[in-house]
Amino acid sequence: MLGLLLIACLLLQAASSRHPDEPMYLVTVTSQTTGGSTETICGHLLLQKGPLSFMLALETDASNITLLEELVTTEFHRCVQFQVPPVVTETVALIHASVKGEKTSLSKKIKILIKPSSSLTIIMTDKPIYKPGQTIKFRIVSLDYSFLPYKEVYQTVELQDPNSNRIAQWLNQSITTGILDLSHPTTREAKQGVYTISAWTTRGIITTQTFEIIEYVLPKFEVKVHLPDVIFGQDIKTTVKICGKYTYGKPVMGSMKVQVCHKSPLPYCPTFCMEHTMRTDKTGCATKSIYITGGSFQYGYPNIYPSLTVVCEMEEDGTGVVLKGSGSTKFVSDEIFIKFQDTPSTFKPGINYDGKIIVKGAASLIANKTIFLSTYSMGNISRWTLTTDSEGVASFSLDTSYWSGELTSLQAYCHELLTQMGFPGRSAGHTASKFYSKNNSFLSIKQAKEPLPCDKDGQVLASYIIRGEELKEKKTLDFFYLVLSKGSIVQHGHFEVMLNEGEVKRGELSFSLQQTEDLAPYAQVVVYTVLPNAGLMADSLDFPIQLCFKNKVSLQFSSSQELPGGKAFLEVQAQPGSLCSLRAIDQSVLLMRPDEELSAQKIYGKLPVYKLSEYPYDVQDWEMPPCLSHSTSSSHFAQPLNFGHTDKTDLYGIFVAVGVKALTNFDMKKPVPCLPMTSSYGAGRGVSGNFVLQLHPGSAGIVGSGGIVGSGRGGTIQPPKPFAETIRTFFPETWIWELVPVGDSGRITVEQTVPDTITKWAASGFCTSPAGFGLAANTSLTAFQPFFVSLTLPYSVIREEVFPLKAMVFNYLSRCIMVHVSLRESAQFTGQPCEGCQYRRCLCGEESETFTWVLTATTLGRVNITVSAEALSTEELCGNEVVTVPERGQIDTVVRTLLVEPEGTEQTISHNALLCPQEGAVEKAVSLELPEVFVEGSAKASLSVLGDLMGRAMKNLDSLLAMPFGCGEQNMLRFAPNIYILRYLEITEQLAPEIKSKAITYLKSGFQRELNYKHSDGSYSAFGKSDSSGNTWLTAFVMKSFGGATRYIFIDPQYITSAKLWLSLQRQTNGCIKSVGKLFHNGMKGGVSDEVMLTAYVTAALLELGTNSTDPMVQTSLSCLTLALDQINSTYATALLSYTFTLARDNNTRASLIGHLDKVAIITAQGRHWEHNWAPGKGSLAVEMTSYVLLALLSGPPLSDFDLSYSTSIVHWLAHQQNPYGGFSSTQDTVVALQALTLYAAATFSKGGASTVMVTSAGGYESQFHVDEHNRLLYQEEQLQEVPGVYSIKAEGKACAFVQITLQYNIPPPTDFSSFTINANATGVCKSTKKTFLTVSVQVRYNGGREKTNMVIISIRLLSGFLLQKSSLKQLHDDSTVKRVEEEEGHLIIYLDELKKMATMSYFLVIVEDVRVRNLKPAVVKVYDYYDKSDEAVSEYSSPCAQSDDLNQL
Repeated sequence: MLGLLLIACLLLQAASSRHPDEPMYLVTVTSQTTGGSTETICGHLLLQKGPLSFMLALETDASNITLLEELVTTEFHRCVQFQVPPVVTETVALIHASVKGEKTSLSKKIKILIKPSSSLTIIMTDKPIYKPGQTIKFRIVSLDYSFLPYKEVYQTVELQDPNSNRIAQWLNQSITTGILDLSHPTTREAKQGVYTISAWTTRGIITTQTFEIIEYVLPKFEVKVHLPDVIFGQDIKTTVKICGKYTYGKPVMGSMKVQVCHKSPLPYCPTFCMEHTMRTDKTGCATKSIYITGGSFQYGYPNIYPSLTVVCEMEEDGTGVVLKGSGSTKFVSDEIFIKFQDTPSTFKPGINYDGKIIVKGAASLIANKTIFLSTYSMGNISRWTLTTDSEGVASFSLDTSYWSGELTSLQAYCHELLTQMGFPGRSAGHTASKFYSKNNSFLSIKQAKEPLPCDKDGQVLASYIIRGEELKEKKTLDFFYLVLSKGSIVQHGHFEVMLNEGEVKRGELSFSLQQTEDLAPYAQVVVYTVLPNAGLMADSLDFPIQLCFKNKVSLQFSSSQELPGGKAFLEVQAQPGSLCSLRAIDQSVLLMRPDEELSAQKIYGKLPVYKLSEYPYDVQDWEMPPCLSHSTSSSHFAQPLNFGHTDKTDLYGIFVAVGVKALTNFDMKKPVPCLPMTSSYGAGRGVSGNFVLQLHPGSAGIVGSGGIVGSGRGGTIQPPKPFAETIRTFFPETWIWELVPVGDSGRITVEQTVPDTITKWAASGFCTSPAGFGLAANTSLTAFQPFFVSLTLPYSVIREEVFPLKAMVFNYLSRCIMVHVSLRESAQFTGQPCEGCQYRRCLCGEESETFTWVLTATTLGRVNITVSAEALSTEELCGNEVVTVPERGQIDTVVRTLLVEPEGTEQTISHNALLCPQEGAVEKAVSLELPEVFVEGSAKASLSVLGDLMGRAMKNLDSLLAMPFGCGEQNMLRFAPNIYILRYLEITEQLAPEIKSKAITYLKSGFQRELNYKHSDGSYSAFGKSDSSGNTWLTAFVMKSFGGATRYIFIDPQYITSAKLWLSLQRQTNGCIKSVGKLFHNGMKGGVSDEVMLTAYVTAALLELGTNSTDPMVQTSLSCLTLALDQINSTYATALLSYTFTLARDNNTRASLIGHLDKVAIITAQGRHWEHNWAPGKGSLAVEMTSYVLLALLSGPPLSDFDLSYSTSIVHWLAHQQNPYGGFSSTQDTVVALQALTLYAAATFSKGGASTVMVTSAGGYESQFHVDEHNRLLYQEEQLQEVPGVYSIKAEGKACAFVQITLQYNIPPPTDFSSFTINANATGVCKSTKKTFLTVSVQVRYNGGREKTNMVIISIRLLSGFLLQKSSLKQLHDDSTVKRVEEEEGHLIIYLDELKKMATMSYFLVIVEDVRVRNLKPAVVKVYDYYDKSDEAVSEYSSPCAQSDDLNQL
């Protein structure tokens, strides 16, 4: 109780008025500032008696700084700048003012907040969306709060995928030139979703920018639905206008399906829809009047169905491309709405009260609208009649001289009748409170009608009225002003105003706001004057400033339109010395993400203080206002109230509104009624017989994005002559992404070749310089030609199939042209005119025409099809019109590629030889034989020679197998071999920059892909989170591979640590690692428990990772393996264990295991190898276990009976097994074999030596190849013409040469398969005029000797001219046996976990005809075991419409 009384006494003392003899003082300073910045403080002192010492100081826990110290003998006013001390955390400081004289001693303190210094970080990507496989390009800019370049150091810049995996990282990136330029490639398998770029400063502040990776097709055109802003209750119909426009600005011709719906937000109300069909006119638009009442829309009440939605599907003529557009509008009961805007919450008697009334509604209803305005003040009613302008705005300025009372209410009506009836109707209300002034004198700053321009000074106007005797004889009065921007006082001054005669002084004053570009986004102005013996008179107001920057940047193309492939000149102008970031992207990208552009609003929105409003919580003033009482009793106290000012009802509120602290002994606050301190006040409040002091602190009112860091896209988170002919082949989405210095002149012209896309290119740019940041207004260039040709053809066909080639020619000239369209002849296909077709026609303005040829593909491979359209110079007339010839782009040529494939299925046979002639010439004969039945013309053969055993794998690091890579284990084939190749080339000093760059790119992309298969617990599985758990074997494989790759690329160590932790949790009491998850690699089964095999593999992985053999996990695992040695009856297990114990340096066990393996080795003319005792002849397993033996021999100390020649015999056999791409049969055998071969190649590498390889044939072929240390990595290849044929290979010299002859041919699908059975069938209704839809059903069954298979792949080729209907994939995705579905060009790949023996599985998909093909060939379907490709089956299916001649007419 005593404590509360003491608080009350102190607050009463603080709230008491100034003594009449005290000198008056006023100190103004911002309520918050930034450490290390320069701030301004202003002091004002009015003397009463004698000289006074006036001192201002800044006090913190660390220091006291004197800001001003003066001996004052006359009225004093001064503003001084001071350096704010730096801080590392938000710090509350004190401003201390003291006034001392002979008989005067005044002292007072106020709190201000000092924030740590920081910078603005802007992250900008070249595009808001990307396709998987595209490169992410982004730039980071660092600015201070004045938009000057800030030398920031980013401790970490990282890129996270949608699962929050860190997939890329850049450390200690400093910005010295103002802009940091970074990029990162993504993979074609990149996970789709939102990615995040995060930049961390050394002070721990993070800024993020997001972008999205999705599969998309850029829209060729935009569909816009135009509706009225509102539909009124009395309307029975409305007009819908829908337009299609190409990105290059021309109209789209096509048909529309339009759905018009009433939707209700109420859960139980149905949706009513109507459908309409429309066609565009020549402007690309269609208009229709739609009835919105009656029929299905009879319940269109605005309260139940408040909106109307229109969705349109527009189909482009000629191509069938369909795009959507939508729009919506609201139903309203009334025609118009009115409201008050920019109308003050307080009035000042004697000064006009200015405001606006805004009328909302249809444009025809709001202009010149009569508005009736009434004011009500203490029973007095006044009325005015106003008229709106064209925008529906009615401004008013009301005389307040006769407004009495504390409140005045305003009412606005749209009908006079409503004012007489008092009926609210279409009306608006507003209440204004009287501003408190002790002396009834007022100052009011006038609002600006619009934001102040940033290129010239702004004008501040104010009115004043002064009442009282004090100024009766005074002729002039000094006024003072402060201008704040971004929270700091940046301008100040004072001026003298001449006063009129008379008791009441009234007038206007003005002054200029200078350098307004520095004041944006708001100039917060305080104007005040000190009245002798009467206190302060003040007002404050926010003036919005146009958002602009000091660095004036402009971009302009020299021409607004240019031909594709032509030269474009982008003129850049900026402050001399600027570095400019330029970007130009396809307008189609912005159609998909229109809100992702960098803008002045977004830059200013990053400011920690946009403008000040109220005080931060930590520096709030908790002083009570004075209280007024008619009683002299001391038992009165100010009533409890909220001290946080939210309006400007008194002088205190004037300063609070702009965040200025006023340290003064003037009376600033409006008095409040005093309440008696009685027991009844505290009754029921927990205090008996006394009062409760209720303090309700206000909140800091910083308007803007916030100084802490907040989330959001791009936000700071918690924080030449033209060519006569154009040939178009270059179609990027980002055209320009350049960093360009403008030099001392401040100007530069950037020359670029215009891409071949006919579209609008949206260009933007920003610049940094010592003068500041600048942002250019967007500009554009339309890549366009007066007429052009577009081709429609299938992606691929089978040889001898016949299809129509359609060329659509567009003429966008205003006049007619005579166009001749031609197909360039080629030996690769035959092209014939269609019956009755003409290829020379008139084409008038805004018209298009389709020209057709019938093509038959005759040559296998990729075929170029070239079509040209030429505008002819001729005297012929088009109708009655003389034809014209365009000045530029008279010929347009388009080249498209068609893939022509053979019938049947491809077979590949490799004949390999590792020839080492050091002991004398070495010869080998190779016979190329074809089967009795093969596809005529499909056979081809090639010969390649390399001087390095690893050369073929180096050439094909991205395609070591001709198989899909759609699961986590298969992806590692594109990852792990790069590590072994890089190590080998480093050891042998052959690592060239281009090879290193290529390998590191594959490492980065493989790393990104593998994260798609990561589980949240750190484990990995074949299909990621679609699997129920991680997989022991794959997790170990990924762990060791990531560890090996850290030498070359960034990989977050957490991924390795978490994988190891997960593996440690799988240990059992006997030390063995249990098998978790699906083990696709069945070669690790058989003869010994899965757990022993997995333990051997995991232990080897840990040891490869560098884990010490004394590590507890390694020790217990080795114990498990040692105990299991007596149980081993599997050659595969023996080979793997020999490698594991070699890494563990257990030489006795190693020697024993290798000795046993030697006894079961198989020696042939090709060399030495091992086969699985339960699966002899299985190439993949044989390669893998043979490679483990080679690893065991080369990873430890030499064994007496197993020298390098023993290893050489193994390598000879492995070399014979290599496929044409440098890999082997499957994934794991390829990975292990390449790891072993790189060890061997490094051990046997010799810089010197050279050899000559001579290849001859009985048919007269002869060719010679030279191999030496300078070209040992060169891939030398020739095509062989004699197939079949016998070739002789002879090597002479001192260097080994790796020679491979590859034979490829196609065979019809075999009819008998023992391991698998596959059947396919297509059904559907054949239509002669419309597109044909076919349902393809595929049945597969496993018939082999195992109970179930490894992972199974089903590959389905689509019929030529058909496309996959995307919606049909849902059934496949929902099938529990299907783990993944991939679409490739012309193929669908289905991944299955497994197939159980003799269990038939069926799968379905729907294909739709895109291009009609005649003589349609069957399409092949294939099923095979991924890890044992010798288990496979092939079949084919045909279209039920293929035999119908009339349906195949083109």
